[in-house]
Amino acid sequence: MATLSLSSRPLTSLRPSRPNRPLHRLLRSKLLASSSSTSASFLTPPTPRSDPTTTPDTDPTPLFLRPATHPVPAAALAAFRQRAAALVPPFARHLHRHLRWLLADASSSPDPSDPALLRAPLGDLEAMWERHVRDRRPFQYVVGNEHWRDLVVAVREGVLIPRPETEAVVDMVRGVEGFEDGWWADLGTGSGAIAVAVARELGSEGKVLAVDVSEVAVEVARLNVQRYGVQDKVEIRHGSWFEPLEDVKGKLTGVISNPPYIPADDLPGLQPEVGWHEPKLALDGGKDGLEHLLHLCEGLSSVLKPGGFFVFETNGNKQSEFLVDLISTKWSSSFHNVKAVLDFADIKRFVTGYRR
Repeated sequence: MATLSLSSRPLTSLRPSRPNRPLHRLLRSKLLASSSSTSASFLTPPTPRSDPTTTPDTDPTPLFLRPATHPVPAAALAAFRQRAAALVPPFARHLHRHLRWLLADASSSPDPSDPALLRAPLGDLEAMWERHVRDRRPFQYVVGNEHWRDLVVAVREGVLIPRPETEAVVDMVRGVEGFEDGWWADLGTGSGAIAVAVARELGSEGKVLAVDVSEVAVEVARLNVQRYGVQDKVEIRHGSWFEPLEDVKGKLTGVISNPPYIPADDLPGLQPEVGWHEPKLALDGGKDGLEHLLHLCEGLSSVLKPGGFFVFETNGNKQSEFLVDLISTKWSSSFHNVKAVLDFADIKRFVTGYRR
């Protein structure tokens, strides 16, 4: 099994407790990044850019996985911390929390030392911080990871940042009878977060086929699969939706997908953290946001075995209600027990059902 390196940040402290406020009924999950990436939106004015395409990092390796080979005097590190904190107002607690996390991921040890051994030159850390505060770059892209469920998932620009609400998909899979030894497809795997999390729950015969059309996503997903040592449980396939699954038609226990579902007309209004930085390929759901979801519905019956389960994430109430009605009428002979499932904010975020 591969050696697993973890971020210095404790999993339990990464994210505030999940909110359950009326405001969240009005927000789409992909219009907002997770709390650690979008919270700057309401406090930090955006820096307009003529070209929204971000220049890739020289080193795409997640910060916490880089070797600690940069000695920095304690006084210089303290001066950096002071300069970085001065860029944001005192009441922007989320940004001050991000600064602590940045330094935690950059440090080789939680204990102070002089000099401190860092995983990046101090100048690079300063540039990272400025891009987060001034360019509204999501914090996950700054440090190269997102804490998701019990995982530390490597991410980078070109790959969608896993959202907290998507964690519920893994629990739904666990609720399917006989899921442990089934074959599952994670369509549009992105970072591979779902595939890895499901794989860690499977038995000796279980397998996840993680599919993505993006070469960047395939590369990042492969890294996460290797880091968690589940290469024997996850097979990554490059291609679009069902195309790489010809050899498993009618054999799958389940299909999981968090596809692009934002209506194209809504894309210009996305928060800068999302619209400027996250891949349009993973966001744009076409005219009504349903283009990819409808394609998934069309192909489901060809890959699921009798009794097979599916779960799709959607844009929320209207999309979920529409899909439940469509599947229950147009494909009533193929599926049963089709329903919308609430997320932690009581939004109908998911559509699930079973193959007859």
